[in-house]
Amino acid sequence: MDEGAAVFEAHRELVFGVAYRVLGRVTDAEDVVQETWLRWSKQDATEVEDPEAFLVTVTTRLAIDRLRRVQARRESYVGEWLPEPLLIAEDVADGVVRAESVSLALLVVLESLSPLERAVFVLRDVFSFSYAEIGAALEKSEPAVRQLAARARGHVRERRPRFEVDPAVWRQVTDQFIGACLNGGVEGLMELLAPDVRLIADSGGNAVAPRVVLVGPERVAPFVLKIMRFSKSFLRSVDVGPEAHIEYRLVVANGGPAIQAVADGRPFVHFQVRVTDGKVSACYLIVNPEKFHGVMSQDHRVPRPC
Repeated sequence: MDEGAAVFEAHRELVFGVAYRVLGRVTDAEDVVQETWLRWSKQDATEVEDPEAFLVTVTTRLAIDRLRRVQARRESYVGEWLPEPLLIAEDVADGVVRAESVSLALLVVLESLSPLERAVFVLRDVFSFSYAEIGAALEKSEPAVRQLAARARGHVRERRPRFEVDPAVWRQVTDQFIGACLNGGVEGLMELLAPDVRLIADSGGNAVAPRVVLVGPERVAPFVLKIMRFSKSFLRSVDVGPEAHIEYRLVVANGGPAIQAVADGRPFVHFQVRVTDGKVSACYLIVNPEKFHGVMSQDHRVPRPC
């Protein structure tokens, strides 16, 4: 490996981390990483004074350009849109702060920011770049960057959920949730749900799933059981045949525990809950087959219910 390639590999995790948080989609982030590499490979690495600054600048600009394009396509997206989940551990990249920055709950909030606000928030509040460094990357004055950061931070503060749950509690409630889905009835599941629980389902119109947010245990619980117990209509909608070998897996994604349903090795359901005060306050359900690129895993299998 030559020196330029070695430098890029040393920064690949950072490059992908910035791109994924700005874009919320694994495939788009990987494309940005590839484009960044192509631009870096044309440079003489020995002449670049600050490789990290160069790579972050290129990555951020490419990610903003791509986000502007994909946001236009999302206006015609069928139903709710959720970020593409990513298998990533709780202790990702320096602990709780970085883990929170890839949580589905926060990524959903970041969707409501402008591309520039989102990029500034990611670079400043997640990766701790200085205002001067961000200004150089975005070709903005330092006061302008500070204004963007303040606006983004205020917006996120108003809408982000509390992230004070202990990882062990999150895992415990997730275990209880899947147990109630597989072995209990509606009443048992409802006991785990907060009074204002919300279910957000992303199907892209490609599977049986609500196209609006469901609110309240009485609406959320019956639908969750329909999905988690594999109703025939749901399996048909996700192209899973009656002879398929189906199993559940407990995985770690976006900084916390998540549940996958897998048919013959292919994920077709990704389910993650948000926990507040020991109760499930939100459910994120992804059944769009185009969004499983980042959650392919063979680990942590849970037997399928009878």
